[in-house]
Amino acid sequence: MQKVDLSKKPYYLSESDIQWVEDTIQSMTTEEKIGQLFINLFHGMNSDNAKSMIDKFHLGGARYLSKDSKTVHRFLNDLQKNSKIPMLIAANTDSGADGAISDGTYISTAAMAEASGNITNAHDAGYVAGREATAIGCNWTFNPIVDILGEWRNTIVNNRAFGKDPEVVLKHARAYVKGVQKSNMLVCAKHFPGDGVIERDQHLVLGVNELSCDEWDKSFGKVYKELIDDGIETVMVGHIALPEYSYKLNPDLTYQDILPASLSVELLDTLLKEKLGFNGLVVTDASHMVGIAAAMEREKAVPTTIASGCDMFLFFNDPEEDFEFMLNGYKNGIITEERLLDALRRILGLKAKLKLHEKQANGTLITDPSILDVVGCEEHLEMAKVAVDRGISLIKDTWNQLPITPITHKRVRLHTLFGETNGLLSTNNDAEKIIVEELEKAGFEVTLNDGSTRIKGKISDLKENYDVALIFADVVGYAAENNYRIRWRCAQSTDVPWFIYEIPTVFVSLNFTTHLSDVPMVKTYINAYKDTQETIHQVIQKIMGESEFKGQSFNDNVWCESWETKR
Repeated sequence: MQKVDLSKKPYYLSESDIQWVEDTIQSMTTEEKIGQLFINLFHGMNSDNAKSMIDKFHLGGARYLSKDSKTVHRFLNDLQKNSKIPMLIAANTDSGADGAISDGTYISTAAMAEASGNITNAHDAGYVAGREATAIGCNWTFNPIVDILGEWRNTIVNNRAFGKDPEVVLKHARAYVKGVQKSNMLVCAKHFPGDGVIERDQHLVLGVNELSCDEWDKSFGKVYKELIDDGIETVMVGHIALPEYSYKLNPDLTYQDILPASLSVELLDTLLKEKLGFNGLVVTDASHMVGIAAAMEREKAVPTTIASGCDMFLFFNDPEEDFEFMLNGYKNGIITEERLLDALRRILGLKAKLKLHEKQANGTLITDPSILDVVGCEEHLEMAKVAVDRGISLIKDTWNQLPITPITHKRVRLHTLFGETNGLLSTNNDAEKIIVEELEKAGFEVTLNDGSTRIKGKISDLKENYDVALIFADVVGYAAENNYRIRWRCAQSTDVPWFIYEIPTVFVSLNFTTHLSDVPMVKTYINAYKDTQETIHQVIQKIMGESEFKGQSFNDNVWCESWETKR
């Protein structure tokens, strides 16, 4: 087992800080030690209920479902007030602070950062995420995502990955980290050993990264090694197997023995900690994913994550049951005393690095609402505007149909496409309202098409009534399918671009970058990466020729391995 050294990277703790870690461990009951291993997901902002959870399970960390900054700030203050030992409080801030709070500032998705052609978008996303998330009380971002998008069908990290070239991914990830580090916030590289090379989703199945050892070393291994050398504090481990490396590190393994990294001592202790030299904290990905359930029974899996080298366990399935599984795993020897103490030192070591114990002692851990002035400030909004301008990408315009203006093409037939409507990342018609509003502001006459019918009508009527068709796709989803494609509202829907030879047609994606697989016939295709009002406003300006398209496609995933998409 690779033991932590709190005096070295990424902690660099003083003797007094290390002493606080050791004294705190010595003062804890067994139940309190077990509780530090858990990060709870709070679904509501009820502080009384949260206090009961903290008192009962002695939580080491927290995540929450996003709300507005004032509500979240008040709740996170209460979490810290009610915690004997200060908590690590995390958020997903892939694209800025919009992942931490509903009114947080969006800057740029990773895909847009790649398309911008420079590292500023990634840096600014990290910078704004750090400033706004720390203001509300977060001290840990579960970012950057350093997955490499080798499989175009993968929609789990499609818009969240910095690309398919390891060097490009590393360049942008480093920029993001530097932005975050301008605030007092921990960063987390994920999802080790690497998503993006298969189309399936570890939420729904056991993820498998099938790269050879040499391929992995030159791609994911290179990215993780260099970020570790840079001093990244934490790594999130996916429920993703890496069979070739598991076999290499333990030749006695059989096919049936292969486990996801979250349960694999070979991948955690030998590969990550020994070979790559990681001395920081390892957290599992969400434990309610099927990727872990597909590997072994939960009673064994819960303690095995820690025994194998993870230090924190992300989310309860059932709090009482999972806590008991972890406690019994320690009592029964699945988790050794040595491994438990090592995990606790890594957890408390990061709390000491953040000076949470000192802030708790001097009363500065709880902050005043005035700190929220940074949320959505003018500096951040300007960064967002510039980032969007850099990133929006004209992927193809093979018939030279642009620009489209109210003077040349006043009457718009508008088509809007959406994904899940009842999921965790579901869309609604907010984007549709913004699109109509922005088009009308620009001077277009807009007619919204009803795609729930397949009756197409006369071509002569189409040409007489409309000058252009604009199709906006805001397809998102989460853990209900292994990948997300366009789902038309009915069979042979009138939204399907059957009219490309009849009137000019422009397709805009507000999320996934690979919709050309489903609409290869369109001749003008734009990736805009997000459905914010600023993005929609700017993409319409660019369609009109009022602003140039600055984003580019630096990898060929957009063509979906199809010759037809390039026509």
